[in-house]
Amino acid sequence: MAHRELTRQEVEAVLAMEKRRRDEADKMEALTNLVLGRLQGSVWHTTNSDRFREIVRSGAILPEPDVKDAERWSTSQGSAYYPYVRTLGGVSLFDFRDFDPEQYSDAYPISTWREFVPHRSAWREAVWIEIDTSQLGEAFISGPALLARWKADHVGNRIMPEIEAAHMGPLPRSAFKEVFLVREGVHMLLPFSW
Repeated sequence: MAHRELTRQEVEAVLAMEKRRRDEADKMEALTNLVLGRLQGSVWHTTNSDRFREIVRSGAILPEPDVKDAERWSTSQGSAYYPYVRTLGGVSLFDFRDFDPEQYSDAYPISTWREFVPHRSAWREAVWIEIDTSQLGEAFISGPALLARWKADHVGNRIMPEIEAAHMGPLPRSAFKEVFLVREGVHMLLPFSW
């Protein structure tokens, strides 16, 4: 099969497309660093703006909100593959109190935390809710404690080791410390009132 030479215009179009992709990747990395800088040192829950309005309306983050399984994280293959926290009747949280992204990624290379930070790609936004764990009492299970429980239970359900924490039962709005919104293409954290 004979190959034809690319025209100058075709080469320029390919180079322009590659530059746009690099620029988009650089912007996403900058947004990730901005968001991660705010998340580190605390415990958080993430959702999208539509679901956040339901949280405000109900007064709590619910373990089983009125959301179809097809729209929830890691539920497409059925209950045997549900996230571990869901099988316990809890709300999944991110425990970023002692989080170092490089060390964590080296220790747990297949962890899916980057799917959520700065936002889920399918949502193109995220509402991040900072949680005041001092108000949760024994209903709060830290990331390391949850991992120990998962290991002791000998289950295969999904977990993000060390950084996935849980609140058992509905997590009341009174435990929210701060809420911010992040959107694809917007390089800032937007305060979000509730």
